[in-house]
Amino acid sequence: MSSFQPAVTFDLWHTLLYLEPEAEETYMRRQVESGANVLDGSDASPGAPRIGHEQLQAEFEREYARAVAEAAQGRTVTPSEQMIRAARASGRIPRPEAYEAELEKLLSQTPFRVGEESADVLRELGERGYAVGVISNTVGEPGRLLRPLLRTFDFNAYVRAYTFSDEHPWTKPSPEIFRTALRALGSDPSVAVHVGDGWSDIEGGRRAGLRSAVLFTGLQDYGEQYRRLFVPPTDDATRTGPQVKRLSEVVPLVRRLLPAAIS
Repeated sequence: MSSFQPAVTFDLWHTLLYLEPEAEETYMRRQVESGANVLDGSDASPGAPRIGHEQLQAEFEREYARAVAEAAQGRTVTPSEQMIRAARASGRIPRPEAYEAELEKLLSQTPFRVGEESADVLRELGERGYAVGVISNTVGEPGRLLRPLLRTFDFNAYVRAYTFSDEHPWTKPSPEIFRTALRALGSDPSVAVHVGDGWSDIEGGRRAGLRSAVLFTGLQDYGEQYRRLFVPPTDDATRTGPQVKRLSEVVPLVRRLLPAAIS
């Protein structure tokens, strides 16, 4: 029998936490607007011409999209680094701390919702002795700002460790972010299951050698911008393997897939 504790990790967005499509559109638009506003209020670099707000917004949106593309390759570009890149490209002095302050305000004003069965499933897995973790690609907001938000939803009562990509060099689907998360849980890929809504969850779990990666389809009602940026046009990795429509289906599936946890 393995000496590692069986573990279940979850994606965050559209798995445990989500926004209604219209709210998601607003949230993503305001992220870009916040970046453009910070650039607009920044001093120009020596010798650089002043450019207009619309061009600054286009520059920041371009860097945001580049960060999403790099995340799909398993590489992290943090929100602060996105601001630094956009500032350099537009001839402005980078102010990443100002952008993070704007993101903090935006998070506090956004109507995030917890998946209907999220808390019950996390609690039951914990009570059955599984180590529970969250692995999240944080392209649009840093993990340090998400932690207090998640405390308000009482996730900390059940989640033993959060692994946010902006705090590491890798994003899903890199196997390293899964292995890092499992080490924090005292577990191993051979006795771990990951649950998430997208290609990077399933493909990343496969690359990391997890016992299984489960596609959750119950919250795939994405905003248009989110779908355009984060949902690949072809997602062959999600067409095979176990799928669940409700999170409550995860518990019996995990009990079949993993060795018995210590109660």
